[in-house]
Amino acid sequence: MNKVLGKDVDEARLSAYEYELPKGLVAQEPTEKRDESRLMVLSRRSGKIMHKRFSDMTEFLNPGDCLVMNRTKVVPARLFGRKATGGRVEVLFLNGFGIELPKVVALLKPFLKTGTRITFPGGLTACVEAKTALGETVLELSGADLGSVLETHGDMPLPPYIKRGAGSKPGLKSLDRERYQTVYATQEGSIAAPTAGLHFTQGMISDIKAKGVEVAEVVLHVGWGTFRPLVSKKVADHKMLSEYYEISGDSADKINGARKRGRRVIAVGTTSVRALESAVEAGRVTPQKNNTSLFIHPGQKFRVIDSMITNFHLPRSTPLLMVCAFAGRNRIFAAYREAIEAKYRFFSYGDAMLIL
Repeated sequence: MNKVLGKDVDEARLSAYEYELPKGLVAQEPTEKRDESRLMVLSRRSGKIMHKRFSDMTEFLNPGDCLVMNRTKVVPARLFGRKATGGRVEVLFLNGFGIELPKVVALLKPFLKTGTRITFPGGLTACVEAKTALGETVLELSGADLGSVLETHGDMPLPPYIKRGAGSKPGLKSLDRERYQTVYATQEGSIAAPTAGLHFTQGMISDIKAKGVEVAEVVLHVGWGTFRPLVSKKVADHKMLSEYYEISGDSADKINGARKRGRRVIAVGTTSVRALESAVEAGRVTPQKNNTSLFIHPGQKFRVIDSMITNFHLPRSTPLLMVCAFAGRNRIFAAYREAIEAKYRFFSYGDAMLIL
């Protein structure tokens, strides 16, 4: 393990959030059933760890608790096209979903010069118009509706650490359409899954409600800012890119009601946390449709949540810094050490953690 997993580190520096992970522990595909994932239960107060299955989650929820889920839906936003010279181009569209736009923003591989034309399946064409300061590419579209082309020809935007060679199981691409999506996703707009929610089944949600747990839904559309690498040596120097979120009046009432009764608010995933912590006004969660650039890192206080369900995150990532802020860096890194020793599966298609 990397020496920074020890206690004597400067938590204000990004280097304190690095660790080494055996490649074999990076999950390359989902479990056969969603709730068969493993679940590590971590107590923030004592540091005690329990090893469970995700299907055991219900036993840790109490009547009157409020479970908050992000119902954003992942767009199959990765599309492959061709240049006039025949070269292949990989394009990850970042906007233009659900509404026709003449110009959209995307991430391209490889880099293309201004004026380059790209042809895609389904009659869609694009022309490289400009580059942004963040390295994004502005594309002018023509010939077909982007949403329709993505629905028919697009791939789910799996993260780059999911690498599948020629020997991969057949049918994984179509499986991703189902499994890189929560069962409660309804509002299209994300280019990455809120992965903590991938473990839930409809049966589990029914059981949770039957136990008397309130379920509140929020929306935060995951953009590339969530997984954009941190490069600043000092954690506080990182700037999050803006992401759209929504909290309805009904959901705000459920969340505030639980807090007033002294019950727990349990967020499913770091995206739900960002939406909730962005919407606090005068000590209450307020209904909102807004954008947030909130970056939660160690040293910051949480104003809404009491517990969090999350996955195991990449080194130097904004979700890792958030869970370290919530449970403490040393607690989290001790849990990660144990997870590695116990061969938990990491990252998007990996196992889960419940932080109490």
